[in-house]
Amino acid sequence: MGEDNKKTEELLNKISIQLEKARIGDYVDLMQNPYRMIALNFFSGVARGFGIAFGFTILGAFVIYFLQKLVVLNLPIIGGFVAEVVKLVQLNIK
Repeated sequence: MGEDNKKTEELLNKISIQLEKARIGDYVDLMQNPYRMIALNFFSGVARGFGIAFGFTILGAFVIYFLQKLVVLNLPIIGGFVAEVVKLVQLNIK
């Protein structure tokens, strides 16, 4: 019996350490405080929205820059299409 109790105690200690590493206590505290969870979700959503907007702006700027460089090359088919797109974008910017 003594050896079984010792193995059980060691197993419980290992499980306890794993639960502490997983921060289950913090998760339970968060679930018990709905206002804090709502605030965290709201601010993370706002940050995600700003990140998407910023990233899309940078990506759009690169695409417009690339299209302007294609217009300079005067490619026969692509050049006319790209020129129209660039003109439309510039008109909308102004």
